[in-house]
Amino acid sequence: MINYKILTKRVAVIIAGLIGLMAVVFIGLYYFQEHPEALKKSERTITIWQPRNVDEDMANAFIMPDVKYGYDLLTQTQRYLGPQAENPQMRLSGNNLKCTSCHLDSGNRPGSGSWAGVTQRYPSFRGRSNAMGSIQDRINGCMERSMNGEKLDIDSREMRAMVAYMDWLSEGIPEDEVENVSGYTNLEPPNMAVDLGKGQQIFTTHCIECHQEDGQGLKHEDFKDGYVYPPLWGDDTFNDGAGMNRVLTAAQFIKANMPYLLATRENPVLTDEEAYHVAGYINSFKRPEKANKDKDYPDLKLKPVSTPYGPWEDDFTAEQHKFGPFPPIIAYYKEKYDIKKSK
Repeated sequence: MINYKILTKRVAVIIAGLIGLMAVVFIGLYYFQEHPEALKKSERTITIWQPRNVDEDMANAFIMPDVKYGYDLLTQTQRYLGPQAENPQMRLSGNNLKCTSCHLDSGNRPGSGSWAGVTQRYPSFRGRSNAMGSIQDRINGCMERSMNGEKLDIDSREMRAMVAYMDWLSEGIPEDEVENVSGYTNLEPPNMAVDLGKGQQIFTTHCIECHQEDGQGLKHEDFKDGYVYPPLWGDDTFNDGAGMNRVLTAAQFIKANMPYLLATRENPVLTDEEAYHVAGYINSFKRPEKANKDKDYPDLKLKPVSTPYGPWEDDFTAEQHKFGPFPPIIAYYKEKYDIKKSK
């Protein structure tokens, strides 16, 4: 037999609970509507993004084929798109570097041009072309310069796969974390020219164990796997139109990442000055020449100050643009054009 008295009490308790819950919800909605910054803060607090464990995830049988192919292309570029590609028509890269020779840890290392979040930053304005550029344009820029090769067809399976891998690395990354993992690191340019003697000493102390005394790197026993540590100058490396051929850009990368596995962006091993001198030493050697570099930067005011090839929108010498000191050039562009430059 139903006890209506007890049932009525239970219904009343449930209704009271629902009313209380609704009140909390409405109060919360009103508060966050009036204080949107608190909502953003709470989202960051409860959403803890972690970078992918790439090696572990790549062993997953459920990984999307395009993502896996993109990973293979970017981590074994010399085998799929370089001189070792079986199909001669696919030999678009002109050296045996891998994309991950610079974008370390499968493109997932903060401070080495991490690809996590990179597709969220495009389209973006590119001073080198003086136009908005897509992520595909950015990849092709690396193909022509860092890889000393040719562009990919932007509609090709290979291009789609590379972008798919970068998208996969970026899944779930909060907007404020994109800035945190991108780029290299800050570096205060010393008010002096590169000292090649100091650069050589730093190279000998910190770099030859991996890159060898002649700067030609260390090959895998089976060279189909390319380099364990890449060459830094000579015929089989990035060309003179690459960003890494600029002393300040190279110094920012070196400070954040070298010696490899010892330095991080948060805890560098080299000082700004040491990274600067060794970057200048590395870039004092010959490397492949890129054609038509004079067409870079249609608006010359946007050219990085450490771009070692002309023309420039100033009267500083080619020697100073290559080896510094750079603060006077930086000050010139700030004073004359109100453009703040860091490299």
